[in-house]
Amino acid sequence: MIRVLTVEDDAAISNLIYMTLTDARYDCTVATDGEEGLRQLENNTWDLVLLDLMLPKVSGYELLEIIRKETDTPVIVISAMNQVSDRIRGLRMGADDYLCKPFQIGELVARVESVLRRTIKQPEMFSYGGISVDVDSRRVFGPEGEILLTTKEFDLLDTLIRNKNIALTREYLYESVWKEEYLGQTRTLDNHIQRLRKKLGYDDVIQTVFRIGYRLYVPDSRT
Repeated sequence: MIRVLTVEDDAAISNLIYMTLTDARYDCTVATDGEEGLRQLENNTWDLVLLDLMLPKVSGYELLEIIRKETDTPVIVISAMNQVSDRIRGLRMGADDYLCKPFQIGELVARVESVLRRTIKQPEMFSYGGISVDVDSRRVFGPEGEILLTTKEFDLLDTLIRNKNIALTREYLYESVWKEEYLGQTRTLDNHIQRLRKKLGYDDVIQTVFRIGYRLYVPDSRT
């Protein structure tokens, strides 16, 4: 499971982030000040850090500097400091993205997805639950031989595999596979998901994430 550290002293915001990411099946931990955030960074390994800048005890800028000196963990700054100069400073210090408060929770999820996609190693082969996928040759095999997928079905499966254990929005999945704007009314994506589940026997593997979209869930897998 992907581990996310949120360093945020505003309880309302940290609770919202925690609930949203937990619902999306991320392993989310909250630190309520810079000192606690520093302890979490020193004692644990994280796949992503969501970092406020105006923190008590140790500032977000100090934490960002420490993270960049000691790890390559991606960081999304989430801050009420919304001037262009603030954003430039944060990005130049090594933040992978900068989200200004107030923000829409859907935008936060999309930015988390985007940063994780850039930092997760892309697989060439994938095997789970009796299914083997050769990403390069675009062939899928099950216990009884090759499973034939349509072009869009494979593109959808490939996108899920490359982001396994990440909750992906319907917008991202649709626009990645169909290369057109997602307007929210079509059932095309949901129908393709249902067909993939049936062909692969992945009813419990391709999971529906409430109010977000879908995730390919592979237990005990570190992406």
